Amino acid sequence: MSISPISFPQLPGIGDVGAAAPIANVAPSSGVNGPTGPDTEFGSMVLDGLDRLEGLTDKADSLAVQAATGKLENIHDYTIAASEASVASQMTVALRNKAVEAFNEIMRMQV
Repeated sequence: MSISPISFPQLPGIGDVGAAAPIANVAPSSGVNGPTGPDTEFGSMVLDGLDRLEGLTDKADSLAVQAATGKLENIHDYTIAASEASVASQMTVALRNKAVEAFNEIMRMQV
């Protein structure tokens, strides 16, 4: 039995989340890398992040259906996918809240 490595989404300005605890002899994941470079637009980064979040939730949903129907051999695959989707959703909500907070702060500025 082999366990696939957990891949974390790359978020702009945060860096590699999975780099805190390096593991030897683990193949790199085939996950989608985020946009990089100084000429990358903010809007495209946001849309890319939302697309990755949707992909994570779709994967967790399909594994949940497989687990409910008895077609999933390894239940840990579902729990890992559900955890990844949950963390990505929480981070997305936190980033949205910070953006709204910053917008409200800008609107309160006196001209």
